[in-house]
Amino acid sequence: MKSSARVVVIGGGVAGVATLYHLAKKGWADVVLVERKELTSGSTWHAAGLLPLFNMSYSVGQIHKYSVDFYQRLEKETGHSVGFRQVSNIRLAMSEDRLDEYRYYAGVARTIGVDVRLLSPDEVQTIWPLCRTDGLLGAIQHPDDGYIQPADLTQALAAGARSLGAEIYRHNAVTALAELPGGGWSVTTEDGVIDCEHVVCASGNFARKTGAMVGLDIPVIPVQHQYLVTEPHPDIVARKQKGLPEMGVLRESDSSWYLREENGGLILGPYEHGAPCCYVDGPDEHSEYELFEADLDRLEPHIEAAIARVPAFGEVGIKQMYNGAICYTPDGNPIIGPAWGLNNFWLNEGHSFGITAAGGAGWQLAEWIVDGEPTIDMMGVDPRRFGSYASQGYLRAKNEEAYAQVFTTHYPDEERAAARPLKRSPCYERMRDKGAVFGVIYGWERPNWFAPPEYGLSDDVINRPATLLHRNHSLATDAGLIKEKWSFRRSNYFDFVGEECLHVHHQVGLLDMSAFAKFEVSGPGASRWLEALFANRIPHQVGRVGLCHLLTDKGGVRSEFTVHRTGPEQFYLVSAGAFERHDFDYLQKLRPRDGTVDLQKITTQQGVFVLAGPRSRELLQRITRVDLSNAAFPWLVGKEADLGVAHGRVLRVNFVGELGYELHHPIEMQNYLFDLLFEAGEDLGLRPFGIRAMDALRLEKSYRLVPRELSIEYAALESGLQRFVKFDKPDFIGKAGLSRWQEEGFRWQFVTAEMGGADGVDARGSEPIYRAGELVGRSTSGGYGWRVGKSLVLGMVAPECATVGTQMEIEVLGQRYALVVIDESPFDPDNARLRS
Repeated sequence: MKSSARVVVIGGGVAGVATLYHLAKKGWADVVLVERKELTSGSTWHAAGLLPLFNMSYSVGQIHKYSVDFYQRLEKETGHSVGFRQVSNIRLAMSEDRLDEYRYYAGVARTIGVDVRLLSPDEVQTIWPLCRTDGLLGAIQHPDDGYIQPADLTQALAAGARSLGAEIYRHNAVTALAELPGGGWSVTTEDGVIDCEHVVCASGNFARKTGAMVGLDIPVIPVQHQYLVTEPHPDIVARKQKGLPEMGVLRESDSSWYLREENGGLILGPYEHGAPCCYVDGPDEHSEYELFEADLDRLEPHIEAAIARVPAFGEVGIKQMYNGAICYTPDGNPIIGPAWGLNNFWLNEGHSFGITAAGGAGWQLAEWIVDGEPTIDMMGVDPRRFGSYASQGYLRAKNEEAYAQVFTTHYPDEERAAARPLKRSPCYERMRDKGAVFGVIYGWERPNWFAPPEYGLSDDVINRPATLLHRNHSLATDAGLIKEKWSFRRSNYFDFVGEECLHVHHQVGLLDMSAFAKFEVSGPGASRWLEALFANRIPHQVGRVGLCHLLTDKGGVRSEFTVHRTGPEQFYLVSAGAFERHDFDYLQKLRPRDGTVDLQKITTQQGVFVLAGPRSRELLQRITRVDLSNAAFPWLVGKEADLGVAHGRVLRVNFVGELGYELHHPIEMQNYLFDLLFEAGEDLGLRPFGIRAMDALRLEKSYRLVPRELSIEYAALESGLQRFVKFDKPDFIGKAGLSRWQEEGFRWQFVTAEMGGADGVDARGSEPIYRAGELVGRSTSGGYGWRVGKSLVLGMVAPECATVGTQMEIEVLGQRYALVVIDESPFDPDNARLRS
């Protein structure tokens, strides 16, 4: 066994071996994999081997696409069969909402090059003659989909990695991990010690045990998943004897099961409610090829539904049942990328669809490790999207929920209920009493919108589909009222959000943004460090506020910060609440180690209220002695201020495009400030507004968001950040890379556009954009702009399509709508309202 290597991969499942292969393929031959038992002996060996291309996540969709393409190449490259059967995949739809989900997904798929076809019930019958079509409205098919043999795939990856110089050490458990004083890692195994530059943790069911060795609480706990294999069925055997094609993988999403052929019989895999977490404290050290006792009772509703759809399934006996562990995260997506707080320690864990994701995950992780960045936006799978709130209890509740809802309709406005409410700002109850309908981000409860008193939806309006999975609405309140119906179209809250937007526009509104991530930077080297960090100039005068972006080395956008200079060498930074751990981790890793810069995370110490609207100055002036006149307190300035008997930091900025302020305050004073504002603002018409109104308002200003309009995939200049990138600065992260990117030529350009003919629908983001029938871009955000009275789209298109007035089309839920490029910031383009 080697005593040193560039990379040590821990774990010999398909994800770990795929990572090893891709590192070697990138030219890093000095890489090794350490496996405690045999390859595939954790979860890989009992996986059903399905390769579902379907995924609503932009990141995961590209990962799955790569895997399916790559596995076919791998067999040719290595000469090892992977057992790939490209039989296609059919997903059935039994409700209009499900069809809308498929229509939306089909648009996403087209933007990343995945072939998807819409099928009629008759076409389903032709492809799957044993399937009844009663109650079907339609289906989608992935022609390139199918299944693979997981053990064969893993062995082919191993063979490919070895042929490129990588080494694999089996029956050799890792017993300790330690950072080396000069950088890198010491990996202690049963057979000796390996020193290395990088460690990749791909230990599957053992993820939490491996993480604990380095102080990481990895947000992964497995859930039991069962599937059963039947005896051969005469009709399937006869089809094979006649040389007829194998029927594709069949998924009845509305009943939460998949079905495929297996040796003349069928495999049924349900995703049932009540499946428990397992290995909560990690498997036994001797665990290998382990299964749990089957529980048929849990599967009964799904078995009955499968028999109703495919009667042949009920005509044969059960030959074998499998009940094994599948790793899960709270949102069901894997965690792929750098660990927080550690250098050169990488995670490739939490794969609930590990066979499909393994190739793509290994590919992107190798790009990240070798070249310093992935080549696709990975925010949807970044390990730092979860925070320290993700305790063991939280993981158990959310992972079981994620498993049970694998096949649920993935509404864009869905808010899942498990482990809530968890993180609440002090004004939570006050907002609830004012009608708040809450959503959650990074564990924080935030008002999405506000419903009138006693408002509730009738059963007729909710109109639940008569299917096994049919939840299409928020949980009922304590009074039994259902406030919100989810939809891909404009739903019941549409007009209420519009009222909030117009109220902010005409009077004054208050938004709780306490979930913002907040940091303090200080020390004799603070300004020098931040100036070298950001593409924009940091505020030079004490009290000034600026918008600054942290770029990648190549010149894409990694993070966005509001920067307030509070002293000669003191700064207050604010970024998106969802990216608190992500942004803090990058700041920490980039911070000088010479003691000249101190960095503190103060998110939970400071609450934030946004006070916006033409009467916001009048209201705020009633509770503070600070002169708020335009001359004394202009736009992009911040000041310390007394607020009644409380105190705080007032920043004249906001994300809605109106006169307004952010009130940053000690969080223990929040309820005092809330009551004071509503008392002082009663005659001015102060009302709360929610995140959905804020999002609609920001579209009218063409304000960008990470990772939508701002992404590592797009150069900062493609995203239209020219005024925030100062090439005349001596240097900043990404300056050279962005210059090279510009010289090579940009592929995309940010645009604001108006969608014509919208009838109850708006773009949501990731819809394909066409010109003369050719795909020329994708939307990144969309919605209705209440102040301008237009359905708006933000997007990235080919530069030749970005001129104002360019006529294009956008596909929304399967229909093409006229799309015309308009001037940026269709509402108040000169910022007169902000500056007033």
